[in-house]
Amino acid sequence: MSNGISRRSFIKNTAVACSACALPFIGTPALFPAKEDGLFVREAKYYEKMGDKKITCKLCPHECRVADLERGTCGVRENRGGVYHTLVYGNPCSLNVDPIEKKPFFHYFPTTSAFSLATAGCNFVCKFCQNWEISQKRPEQVKSIKLLPPAVIDIAKERNCKTVAHTYTEPVVFFEYLLDCAIEGKKKGVPNIMVSNGFIQEKPMRELCKYLGAVKIDLKAFTESFYRDICAGELKPVLNTLKVLKEEKIWFEIVVLLIPTLNDGKDEIGSMTKWIVKELGSDVPLHFSRYYPTFMLKNIPPTPPETLQRARKIAMDNGVKFAYVGNLFSDSENTYCPSCKKLLIERMQYSVEIVGMNRNKCKYCNTVIPGVFN
Repeated sequence: MSNGISRRSFIKNTAVACSACALPFIGTPALFPAKEDGLFVREAKYYEKMGDKKITCKLCPHECRVADLERGTCGVRENRGGVYHTLVYGNPCSLNVDPIEKKPFFHYFPTTSAFSLATAGCNFVCKFCQNWEISQKRPEQVKSIKLLPPAVIDIAKERNCKTVAHTYTEPVVFFEYLLDCAIEGKKKGVPNIMVSNGFIQEKPMRELCKYLGAVKIDLKAFTESFYRDICAGELKPVLNTLKVLKEEKIWFEIVVLLIPTLNDGKDEIGSMTKWIVKELGSDVPLHFSRYYPTFMLKNIPPTPPETLQRARKIAMDNGVKFAYVGNLFSDSENTYCPSCKKLLIERMQYSVEIVGMNRNKCKYCNTVIPGVFN
């Protein structure tokens, strides 16, 4: 820049102001309460009838046994006379256009936008959830909009969004809506991406992989105690989901939110990253993200920058080729060639510039960079 301020310094000084800008509801302007069943209720997939009007949900590993007129753990799936229903089909409560890097995806159509949506509900109760106002609510407790899958894809195209991102809450709980959006998107050339905790059974995950473009998994920690005490979930099914994604050959990335004293220990990061390299390979991008106090976990201070950098170094020492640091201004957001070490993609929060690639290769040494770049 002519005044002597570097691009990185300029972006750093302006990013805070820009990051607050967000689109409100877009598309159909009318809002509907979820109790208007005709708009939103569909029979759910992946459940078994048990007699006496009881069902067992087979969508996620909770396998909720649900009596008539009751709901599962997620709060958005209800048993009505022995038939299980989703209450959030075509019923998003949050819509926005985001940079793909916000999900975060760093190796999947970088510099493009994603039309992002979510419905109410989640199958975890993470004490640090930043979107708890919608993830921990039932559909009748939030304002929502009628937006069926064809309209989702049409709006994405109108807004010049390369993809549709199912994000903010947990896409597993609105599986049927996610699946139909992904099918519609595949037909019309708008890939759908899933930003998930990975707590889903194998069969529905494999069905989704036929239609999704990419998946990002939040690996909350590498201990069962953290999953049980902090998230009301389990680690083992999430690890299985990651193995399924590798087997299905779908592009995926992993994010680990590091929370001081809870999941940031050297030994835990070491065990996690060794497992990732052994079971998933060294090419999977791994993002270490900075925690900030929120929801039910406000007594722990933000993650120190040195903790994030230490985790990144451990990961790279253990063979992870693409380890990143998030929620922190740092050169560790950048992508470097694992062979010649030259800068390939420069990032400053959501300002991204591809500086060293020809399509999917390093322009300096011709090394193929894993991901989807075209």
